[in-house]
Amino acid sequence: MSGGSAAAAGDPPGGCRAVSIWSIGVSVYFVAVIFRTSLGVAGLDATERFGISASALSAFSILQLLVYAGMQIPVGLLVDRFGTQRVLILGAVLFTAGQLGFALAPSYGTALAARALLGCGDAMTFISVLRLGAHWFPARRAPLMAQLAGFAGMAGNLVSTLLVARLLHGVGWTAAFAGSSLAGVVVLVLLLFLKDQPGRPRTAAAPGSGDAAPPPDRAPVSVRRQLGAAWREPGTRLGLWAHFTGQFPAMVFLLLWGLPFLVQAQGLAPDTAGDLLTLVVVSNMAVGLVYGQVIARHHAARLPLVLGTVGLTAAMWALTLAWPGGRAPFALLVTLCVVLGACGPASLIGFDFARPANPPERQGTASGIVNMGGFVSSMATLFAVGVLLDLTGGEYRIAFSAVFVVQALGVAQIVRLRRRTARRERERLVASRVTTVHVPA
Repeated sequence: MSGGSAAAAGDPPGGCRAVSIWSIGVSVYFVAVIFRTSLGVAGLDATERFGISASALSAFSILQLLVYAGMQIPVGLLVDRFGTQRVLILGAVLFTAGQLGFALAPSYGTALAARALLGCGDAMTFISVLRLGAHWFPARRAPLMAQLAGFAGMAGNLVSTLLVARLLHGVGWTAAFAGSSLAGVVVLVLLLFLKDQPGRPRTAAAPGSGDAAPPPDRAPVSVRRQLGAAWREPGTRLGLWAHFTGQFPAMVFLLLWGLPFLVQAQGLAPDTAGDLLTLVVVSNMAVGLVYGQVIARHHAARLPLVLGTVGLTAAMWALTLAWPGGRAPFALLVTLCVVLGACGPASLIGFDFARPANPPERQGTASGIVNMGGFVSSMATLFAVGVLLDLTGGEYRIAFSAVFVVQALGVAQIVRLRRRTARRERERLVASRVTTVHVPA
């Protein structure tokens, strides 16, 4: 099934207005990622400000991921029930309050609570942006729009690395974090101009195509039925495991363990290690654009891209960790970071399995289920690497072996679900053709 087919009847047209509306939603996600990743450049400052150990510092990241992952299904349900604009406004209020609270926090406990609040608001952004894209652009553009949203998130990561770090060292903790929170106020104003979907009514499309808006008089579906219906679709579960398997290697590397690994185990200077982390982000942005274009044109490329990225990531990690003497050549570390940059785009392909499997009124719920996968695997691996480092006295070769265990689990589930998902998509394609033939113009 090619992604380049003609638009179905009732498909949103896209165009300049769609781009402007979608850009408002993406700007909210962009700011949320800046706030989410700002702690990454303030780790040493945080240990001094709050007088905490390295393990206490890691609790910031783990708590934030825990809140984010735990909020995915509730947020999906909220988006389906109340629409994109309301959820994004709530999210922007929460993550702005969290960033401001972090700036003014007088103690470690207060700072933790602020990061949890930030994580809660951050969790409301990406799923909302995905749903906004589905309502304003043709279905064939959905893979590209998802990757472009991911591109904006990585741009936010870069801004955090380059701008927030300079602010922090230039004007100090309180001024840097409080000043950056003003970006949240700006996007709150922009959200007043957001519209959930085009005003014109759209005609019914094929069941599960995700192209048509739900009838306005649809009675609310119970949470249990909504979740059950989304979970029963094999495409939703395959999307979850694709996200689970694809995202975590880069997330773990960027969020916490990459810098210590490069400095302590590989002997790089901190500035050089920081440059390699930036390379992961830049690679993510470039690969995301390529993957989005490929999938938009060749729908069948989804699974090969996911499995190929996972396999290449595992091979590069194995080569790096098994290098004689323990210190890999710099060129190999550069290659590893470039490959890790493909992990984020590969994980986003999970949404392209769930999207055609669910009707419009379940898109938020299904996306929430998928998005939970990568953050669960990231939390588990962050914790496992930390435990193994403690048990082995800082032996990174053993600690990072957790990556292969989590990848093996994810690949096994992807292989188990791939045929069932393909069969279900063929059934929907046949149903779509039958509907097109029998519905009068």
